[in-house]
Amino acid sequence: MQRGPTDLGPAGGITVNKVVLGVSSAVILAFSLWAILSPSGAQSTLSGVVTWISTNVGWFYVLTVTVVIGFVLWVALSKQGTVRLGPDHSRPQYSLFTWVAMLFAAGVGIDMLFFSVTGPVTQYYAPPTLDAESGEAARDAVVWTIFHYGVAGWSMYSLLGMAMGYFAYRWGMPLSIRAVLYPLFGKRVRGATGHVIDIVTLVGTVFGVATSMGIGVVLLNIGLEHLLGLPAGLAVQIALVAVAVVMTIAACTSGVDKGIRLISELNIWIAAAMLLYIIVTGRTAFLLSAIVENIGRFVTTLPGRTMETMAYESGGSEWMAGWTLFFWAFWLAWGPFVGLFLARISRGRTLREFVLAAITAPVLCDLLIVSVFGNSAMSEVLGGNDAFGKLAMKSPEEGWYALLEMFPGASFLIGLATLSGLLFYLTSANSGAMVMSNFSSTIRDPGEDGPKWLRIYWAVLTAVLTVAMLIAGGVTTMEYATLIFALPVTVIAYLVMFSFTKVLRMEAAEREGWARLRAAGLRRGGAGRSWRQRMASIRAYPGRDQVAQFSDSVVGPALEAVAEEFRASGTAAAVERAEEPLTGVDEYVLTVPMGEERDFLYKVASVQAPVPQIGSKASRGETRYWRLEVFSQTGSAGYDLMGMTDQQIIEDVLDSYEAHLAFLHLSTEHDGLSSIAPVGLETGQESIAGEPAPPRIG
Repeated sequence: MQRGPTDLGPAGGITVNKVVLGVSSAVILAFSLWAILSPSGAQSTLSGVVTWISTNVGWFYVLTVTVVIGFVLWVALSKQGTVRLGPDHSRPQYSLFTWVAMLFAAGVGIDMLFFSVTGPVTQYYAPPTLDAESGEAARDAVVWTIFHYGVAGWSMYSLLGMAMGYFAYRWGMPLSIRAVLYPLFGKRVRGATGHVIDIVTLVGTVFGVATSMGIGVVLLNIGLEHLLGLPAGLAVQIALVAVAVVMTIAACTSGVDKGIRLISELNIWIAAAMLLYIIVTGRTAFLLSAIVENIGRFVTTLPGRTMETMAYESGGSEWMAGWTLFFWAFWLAWGPFVGLFLARISRGRTLREFVLAAITAPVLCDLLIVSVFGNSAMSEVLGGNDAFGKLAMKSPEEGWYALLEMFPGASFLIGLATLSGLLFYLTSANSGAMVMSNFSSTIRDPGEDGPKWLRIYWAVLTAVLTVAMLIAGGVTTMEYATLIFALPVTVIAYLVMFSFTKVLRMEAAEREGWARLRAAGLRRGGAGRSWRQRMASIRAYPGRDQVAQFSDSVVGPALEAVAEEFRASGTAAAVERAEEPLTGVDEYVLTVPMGEERDFLYKVASVQAPVPQIGSKASRGETRYWRLEVFSQTGSAGYDLMGMTDQQIIEDVLDSYEAHLAFLHLSTEHDGLSSIAPVGLETGQESIAGEPAPPRIG
């Protein structure tokens, strides 16, 4: 794993992956030209392919989403749920409230507004399994849309987000899907294998974003017709696509990315204001009662709906293709896009809090939006407004605005809704271009993004694809294309789960190695300290100069003594001294190569910590003190070496080395051949990597 950053390259900076860029562009351009030059032929062909997929492969989509949900829950609830997206000592960058708000902003698109009305109405008039326009169909109508916008999509986002974040922040690899699959393919992810992975991911992402943009321009077109009198039609829709391109170019050239984030947060407040307005001015009692019932029905029926394939229903495959399979494909296509953003904002979070927050907080927000709009529409239909219901089914965008016109102050509400939809639309277009730029580049630093010119290029190409699908049949064609091009992404989802399982076994083996040593009576943090040493260390709050002197006079010589004894016993070992510019205190790193296995690393570095605000130190105004902490490849061990003797430090090094050997033994006992854990030893070898037992120093 420690060789991953080197194998994945580049040594520094950002380079454009010409193979991924060229092949992905060719696929998208070829599809766009086909759709523009032969719109009826494209729609007919796509319809035939979708029919075949829904009839023969629909079960695979359903099974994949079910497995993904089970996998992310297993990760969150297992012992490895405490592993962090970053070193062990890392902590979250954002507060819980800000982080959850950003999760919601990342995964919600304008398509939710589109389907929040037409979804429930359609499931009432044409339910998949129940009698049309029955009481049972009414109770189930909104729940189907909540289900389609619920746990499934956020589980896919969680899978790819936590996997990319783990490899980027814990092991220093690029923030990409190919880095996630490094444990499976090793160096091959840098070549043709990695290119194929990135091409599949990128093409699926482009189609997912283009579909959302296409739905957005259709919806916004109707809103602008109500507000400004602009005619509804292809010309205005193409103009709106052009606006998204111009906004992306402006964001790239004027440095307004922070402004885009502020717009995303503003959009959350606008959406909340719309919901509150509708609840207060609409049928308040009915809406609140329906929300409660929707939540209960969603929770109790979730397992059955998740595995539903409509195998025994006449026309079940057609319904699945138009609804569940489309949404599952949509989330698969958006998974890398949203997953990358979630990874970017989640450094320092544990896997458990990452998954549980992602599949609860945003899902509750989605549930509220769908339930308020959906039940408002159902209230009209159940009250006898059949004309509205038919309109919402036939023309979802007109049905959504027709619903808003029924509330007091309709012009204000429509204006607010159109502004919200516009912000959803623009932020998705801009963020999508950024992610596409990253996927078509090789970036060593996970905090950096692809070239700005490449973002503009992808914004233009996505716009071309959006226009092509609008010409070829509008929303229906977009749904078909998304379902088809998301199919290869399902294979990547399985590879990601397989790869992530391997590294979690490695994490478990490392922890088990230390557990076995602790059970044998060994202790980390300086076994053998006298009680006077312990009391002195508890009461001491040293400054930087004291720590620097102790590091040079005690820690450095102790590590050199260990390295010298290793070398005398025939094992390569080295101690490096490196300047730490942030603290001004030199770091010492002891490294023992372990052949094909993970090298042993024992690093001692200075860190600042707050002085407990009690006692004499607080009264003198001292707020920070310095520690010398031990670091492994996965972060700080959490204890301080200050005040220990050289002999005690040496014993701690040997404790750590024995724990590392135990980890390597466990990783080969429980894992098969892979890039991070080879099969093991041949007869006659002395230890896990041919290394001798720890040297005796004293």
